[in-house]
Amino acid sequence: MMTPVVDLKEIAPGIVQVTMQDKEHKNTFTEALMVELINAFETIRNTPHLKVVIVTGYDNYFASGGTQESLLDIYEGKVSFADINLYSLAQDCPIPVISAMQGHGIGGGFVFGMFADFIILGKESFYTTNFMKYGFTPGMGATYVLPQKLGISLAQEMLLTANSYRGADLEKRGIPFPVLPRNEVLSHARQLAGDLADKPRHSLVTLKEHLVSVAREQLPAIIKKEVAMHDKTFHHPEVKERIIALFGK
Repeated sequence: MMTPVVDLKEIAPGIVQVTMQDKEHKNTFTEALMVELINAFETIRNTPHLKVVIVTGYDNYFASGGTQESLLDIYEGKVSFADINLYSLAQDCPIPVISAMQGHGIGGGFVFGMFADFIILGKESFYTTNFMKYGFTPGMGATYVLPQKLGISLAQEMLLTANSYRGADLEKRGIPFPVLPRNEVLSHARQLAGDLADKPRHSLVTLKEHLVSVAREQLPAIIKKEVAMHDKTFHHPEVKERIIALFGK
């Protein structure tokens, strides 16, 4: 049997931890990782006593975005990132989600983490929305969630330049969530989860639904616009050349 690339474990009463652990592919969004993440969140949705979710990675990696194969499939028009709604799993989850982003968050992997209700970064880790480095415009709701979570100025800088930032660099830029040494991120997330799990589940669900209601209403239109931008920017020969060259490094 193949080793699961997502581990789902209730680590304390009402607290479930989702650990992405595809070490072979450094937590890129392979089909296996995507399917297991979707299944994990479906299990959480159907487990009525749970109160809070922690999502984390392994060692130096949180999540690394699209695989070379998936990006080439988008280039060739075979698929769209919107075909599988991975990006808003955390936002759509009825209970609060904490992204314990202890390791690198790259491209769609960083965006995936940013949709959580609480975000914790690692000082030593790198975070980037590197879509434009490949020559195509951002997807996965990046153009919506980054301005919401980071502020317009920093979000525009990250999206347009596709530069990489250490967690410590983002902390200096004034991001509004904790940045801790990598080996302290998960313990901080568990402490926060304990604070949340002390509250009644029905109240947590009710308040989260209210807090994310506007985002849930607005995101589909943003995704539609990002797909339209992909139609304009993704299918140029330069994009294929960049995908092949950059994955070869």
